[in-house]
Amino acid sequence: MLKDAIDLSAVRRVLVIKLRHHGDVLLSSPVLSVLKNHAPHAEIDALVYHDTRDMLAGHPALSELFTIDRQWKKLGPLGQLCAEWRLLAQLRARRYDLVIHLTEHKRGAWLSRLLAPRWSVAPSGNFGKLFANSFTHRYPVIGGNRRHTVEIHLDALRRLGIYPAADERRLQLAIPQPAREVVRAKLAANGVSGRYVLIHPTSRWLFKTWPVARMAGLIDALTARGETVVLSAAPDRAEMAMLAEIQSRLARPVASLAGELNLKQLAALIDDAALFVGMDSVPMHMAAALQTPCVALFGPSGDIEWGPWQVPHRLLATAMSCRPCGRDGCGGGKRSECLELIDEQQVLAAIEQLQQELS
Repeated sequence: MLKDAIDLSAVRRVLVIKLRHHGDVLLSSPVLSVLKNHAPHAEIDALVYHDTRDMLAGHPALSELFTIDRQWKKLGPLGQLCAEWRLLAQLRARRYDLVIHLTEHKRGAWLSRLLAPRWSVAPSGNFGKLFANSFTHRYPVIGGNRRHTVEIHLDALRRLGIYPAADERRLQLAIPQPAREVVRAKLAANGVSGRYVLIHPTSRWLFKTWPVARMAGLIDALTARGETVVLSAAPDRAEMAMLAEIQSRLARPVASLAGELNLKQLAALIDDAALFVGMDSVPMHMAAALQTPCVALFGPSGDIEWGPWQVPHRLLATAMSCRPCGRDGCGGGKRSECLELIDEQQVLAAIEQLQQELS
């Protein structure tokens, strides 16, 4: 038995800190759910980067959502100090009993010291004496593509004596009704009604994307058999350029909402889709959270660690001794051969198998 398990009945307020990218933040959402289920009397707060806030905003277990804006640096030293001080004052006013820090970010160590909770937990590892001495509990991180990121996050709770049941580990992503209405109006304006396959061919890391010619071939194969295809992408210049190149190769045009949606609207588009096809990217994790069946293509990143979580899916990856390498393309050349070796027929077959399974 765990000898230093915490007393949940004494926990009134909890702060969960996740300072990472969008997908990482979304994959921390079960931590909030499990905490609320096991301590329904407690108020659960979260601290994330401002640009990732939509991944947790509206979470049913969340009381307060605090953010750190990376743009504070543009305010100058005094302006940034004032913004940081205001945030610290807000956090201290909450008087947390428990702080759960889900990364090795040193800010979490400083906050644990400054907020002085009764209990605090963070990953174990060689992150320096300041970090090591800032927490009452440390949990081991099993990396190397051997354990899903959701389970690694939940290990922080297990280390405290909180054991999540299987049905508590679902991702959560809230969608406001106005976002749904905007998306449905845009689809109607593009002549899309009823069932559609959503394809998100891009990623902020282009070395995680499938070749343009292969993606265009897949889309043509889908539309040739009567599927309605809708495209999406972030408004980033490189992603939009990639999407334009894909569209220029299509035998039949398809509807595109690329660059037109914010994150909550993208969630609404994914939620209404019959099927999602994409890379290892934030939209793939959003599809998993929304229980939209998905076909995901993986290259350099670890499919065990980052694959679609608790959703009907097909995952395609090439069996190569070097993957997952986590590198930005083979030899750092921004092209990933393990992705390029996946062909259109493999992806089309995966789509057909998943559709048959769901019918």
